[in-house]
Amino acid sequence: MVITGPSGVGKGTLIRRLVSDVPGLVVSTSATTRSPRPGEIDGREYHFLSRSEFDSRVEAGDFLESAEYAGNLYGTLNSELENRAEAIRAVVLEIETLGAATIRRKVPGAIQIFIAPPSPESLRQRLVGRGTDAPLVIEQRLATATRELARQSEFDTVIINDDLDTAATELAQHVAARLDCSSDKPTGDS
Repeated sequence: MVITGPSGVGKGTLIRRLVSDVPGLVVSTSATTRSPRPGEIDGREYHFLSRSEFDSRVEAGDFLESAEYAGNLYGTLNSELENRAEAIRAVVLEIETLGAATIRRKVPGAIQIFIAPPSPESLRQRLVGRGTDAPLVIEQRLATATRELARQSEFDTVIINDDLDTAATELAQHVAARLDCSSDKPTGDS
């Protein structure tokens, strides 16, 4: 399952709620070349790799998908899917739109969900308000967001995150219906 959308739209928060609300989901940990933010731990938020290590792992075929975003490389390691696919319903990938297009080609049955902001100005306010990026990085992220928003029609579902509770409910209902788990089927420990 792919969940994407512009930086600052609330994907991470919605995914945490989704995993809590829908049984049998696990989130893949992406790899990146960006530096950890305060409080982030290698292997929890991301697998933090040097650019040379990332490049050599791409060359070795270790990634299902990878792309450059805001000057850093991001990707999904094949091992993340292999290690998590045994006793679950779906692996959730929080990736950008180019990575989502790669997944669409490689895994045609993957659920593809785009999280959109209610407006470009609200996205700017969220990016500034979270206080994690320099002004130049925010402008880069907003320029990228414009290109990403233009691609939202490529996705199965678009959820507008105007109100967090409403968006979380809509996301959980959509995913549960798509996975046919709304009947609370057991996840394998019966």
